[in-house]
Formats: sequence, structure tokens, C-alpha cells
Amino acid sequence: MNYIPFIDLQKQRKVLSRTLESSIKKVLDHGKFIIGPEVERLEKKLSNFTGSKYVISCASGTDALKLVLMVENIGEGDVVIVPSFSFVSTAEAPAFLNAKPFFVDVNMDTFNIDVESIKQAIFLLKKNKMKPKAIITVDLFGQPAEYNSIIEICKNENILLIADSAQSFGATYESKNVGNIADYTTTSFFPSKPLGCYGDGGAVFTNNKTKADKLISLRSHGKGKNKYDNVNIGLNSRLDTIQASILLEKLKIFKKEIKIRNNIANKYNKALKLYFNCPEISNHCTSSWALYTIKTKKRNKLMNALQLKKIPSSVYYPKPLHKQVGYKKFPRLNKLVNSESLSKSVLSIPLCPYLSERNQEFIIHTLLEFHK
Repeated sequence: MNYIPFIDLQKQRKVLSRTLESSIKKVLDHGKFIIGPEVERLEKKLSNFTGSKYVISCASGTDALKLVLMVENIGEGDVVIVPSFSFVSTAEAPAFLNAKPFFVDVNMDTFNIDVESIKQAIFLLKKNKMKPKAIITVDLFGQPAEYNSIIEICKNENILLIADSAQSFGATYESKNVGNIADYTTTSFFPSKPLGCYGDGGAVFTNNKTKADKLISLRSHGKGKNKYDNVNIGLNSRLDTIQASILLEKLKIFKKEIKIRNNIANKYNKALKLYFNCPEISNHCTSSWALYTIKTKKRNKLMNALQLKKIPSSVYYPKPLHKQVGYKKFPRLNKLVNSESLSKSVLSIPLCPYLSERNQEFIIHTLLEFHK
């Protein structure tokens, strides 16, 4: 058995090779490498896909979060509630702008930000005569957060809701597409994401035209009428035209890929659920299955067993954010039990649209053999 790729981007490239090469060649021929016509075309396609009125592409998912916070003037001393069990970008964006990420816990079953934990954080902040300016949810591993409950909290408390959907683009919540649920949605086009380019890239989704116009300014050095008219302090955060051309081709097969991801995830669940703690998807959601993540108390032993069979596995994430050296100084709830527990037990195994049936069966067989 040859080594199984964790995410097989090369097989996807072969499927799209002719159209990708043609699309990239068009950019090379017209030479508009920054904010070329493909960028605007991609933004329109993403708007149609999600139902969000305005899509503003940018250089990365991390920059997308920064841009949203900047457009809302969130900065020095402002509190932003974030889950501790997440990639660092979620906390990095507010911290970069001198705001204070406030760490809360996640749900053990969905891995997403815990609603009761949000309520506890708001109560504690009020007790100290403080109020969060925003909540950043994270749709971890592909499943949307519990948005109805979180939106109700945000409305009652007048808090901005930002959905960090770097891993859930293509998923739905109560039949609504990710990208059209929160006040703002951000996503990432990092190569390993469900919809990924061949470098860094990201986007912001909003239904507010005034905010969208300012986001366009902020991503390009705060420009006004032209690049030498600077009306805001912004970033250099534009999506390259070549990356947009790649995403346009990948978007054409994206729905088909999401369907395949779901089929593989269902197959895993059916075969493994009696023996492993498998991921659960809420009835009112669909997942984009960016990652298939189980929980096990024998993680290191299982990783070694998989490695011996040339099956890769990975841990997302081995250390919660409140325990990271750079983030220990920021406020948090006293106990973040679930975040700490998950960091010791989660393990992700290969799942991508180009994982062969043979390899799927081999992975399942290896996991079941380990359990015996």
C-alpha cells in the first residue's frame, strides 16, 4: 500500500488540469495580476453561491478577520469573545489590533463555541462593567456553529457577530448557506480548505453596502477615488488575480466535491461509530467536512498504528489558545474544560473528494483492527 495523502490536491489538479492551465494562461496573457477581471468575477460567483449581497476578497482568512474588525473600529481595549479551541487566527486578529480576545469554551460534541460559555462570559464582563464588542464564532471542521442561539444573544446584548467560516464554506445552517448568516462571515482559501487556491487567499461576506465599500478601501491601503487618494488607514490585502482564476475553476466542481465529502464522512460514521467517538452533525446543519475528527484516549498509539500502515493523521489542535504563550495574558473564563480535553483527544484522519474507495476501506479496516 502506497502512502495515502491526507488531502490529495494533486488528484484534483489532474481533474482540472486543462481548465486550470487555460484560466491561468488568460491571466498571464492580459497581465492584470492585481485586482484583474477574474477577481470581480469570483466575487460575483461567491455572492451567487452564498446569497450574500457583497463579497470582498482579500489576501487571507486572517486578513479577512482583521478587515472586519477594522471596518467596525474595534481596537484598543475592546473585548472580542472567541473560542479557545481554534486556530490562532481567531484570537490573533483582535490581538493584532490591540483589542482583547476573551476565551470561552466549546461544545464537546460539535467542537464549536459553546452558547452557555458565551452567556457566562457576558455575565462576567458585565460584573466588571465591561461589554464585548463582538463575538467570533468558528465553524470548526466544517459544521456551522449554533447560530440561532448566538444571534439571539447578540441581538439582546447589541453585540456584533462575526462567523469565522474558514473551514465551513459550502455548509448550511437551517437551509441558509454559510456566508449569509452572521453580520459578517469570513473565509479562507488556504490550499487545504474545502475551497482552496494555490496560495493564501480569503474573503469577507456582508449584506451592508456601506461596510462593503469601506472593506474595499481597507484592503487596498485605505484608498479613496484612486490608489493615491488614501481616506483610511488600511492593509495591503488583495487576492491575486491568478488565485482568483484558480478558484473560479474549482468553484465549478465544488458542490460535487462537498457531496463526495459527505458520502465519505457518512461511510466512516457508519463503520466506526460503535468503536470510536465520531463527529456528530446537528439535524439542522450540513457540513463541508473540512476535517473528519474523532476523539480517542489512545491518540498516540493510534497515530503510530496508522503511520505503520502509511495512513497520515493530524491533531487540530494540540494546545488551546488560552494556553499559548503569546495569549496567556488575555482574559478568559476560569475553566475551559472542554477545550483542554479536546486538545488531548482529537485526531483527524484523511477525508477528501479524491480519496479512493480502496483507501477508504483500508483506513476503516486499520482503525477497526486497532480497536480489537
